Amino acid sequence: MKELEGLGVALVTPFNENGSIDFNGLERLLEHTYKGGVDYWVVMGSTGEAATLSEKEQVEILSFVTHHNPGNLPIVFGIGGNNTQLLVQRLKETDLSGVTAVLSSSPAYNKPSQLGIIAHFKELADNSPKPILLYNVPGRTSSNMLAKTTIELSLHPNIIGIKEASADLLQILEIAESTSDDFLVTSGDDLLTPAITSIGGKGLISVMANAKPNEFKRMVHSALDGDFATSRRIASSLLQLNSLMYKEGNPAGVKELLNQMNICKNHVRLPLVPASDSLSKEIASAAKK
Repeated sequence: MKELEGLGVALVTPFNENGSIDFNGLERLLEHTYKGGVDYWVVMGSTGEAATLSEKEQVEILSFVTHHNPGNLPIVFGIGGNNTQLLVQRLKETDLSGVTAVLSSSPAYNKPSQLGIIAHFKELADNSPKPILLYNVPGRTSSNMLAKTTIELSLHPNIIGIKEASADLLQILEIAESTSDDFLVTSGDDLLTPAITSIGGKGLISVMANAKPNEFKRMVHSALDGDFATSRRIASSLLQLNSLMYKEGNPAGVKELLNQMNICKNHVRLPLVPASDSLSKEIASAAKK
């Protein structure tokens, strides 16, 4: 999966004020990130507010992105949740013809054991027409996929890698050291990417690259080229702004930044709410620096 090495952007879903999908804003976002040099797009990740979009809306967005892809960038589509059989059904029924891989997060709320997580992903991988990219994000799921779990799952021929957002560098190191060279370990934490790359990571799926694709492209590829001094310097320059992206929940922060850049509005769907006036001012101030 060399095509998924480098910088992926977890696309936000622009909304109109009435809550409908803003396809004009989405087109501007696609153009902005494509010209900014991202290597691939991730559609319907958690940053895309997939949890509050219907399956019909998700498919419409996937179709739109597929048909507005002049650079023929690889597309990763998110199909995750905590109902294994429902996900199997979606994998079988969704048109994934333009998709390179499926990103699927570890089940939330149910809090399965590690054996349950393994059984869940093996069931998905057995039934998916596209390769599965695991997603470990304990901050959202309330459970961590241990390194030994990921290592066992890496042996499945239809599981090609993991987006690791645990921020546990020892865990990520163990995964990178104990899986094959073609198993993709990619960062799920924007500014930990230089560190994760140094221990075997092969890229990043980023939130803030929606707004700052050029900077993140240079940060990621500098690290992949072994220029960690440059990569760290870019990460450091983004530290203040990046922290604001999550201050009131993701993607409220990055949508406010995109709003200030006139790419899309800052509307989100409940239970999320737009960035507060105070956060908006903080973002504007940090962005100027």
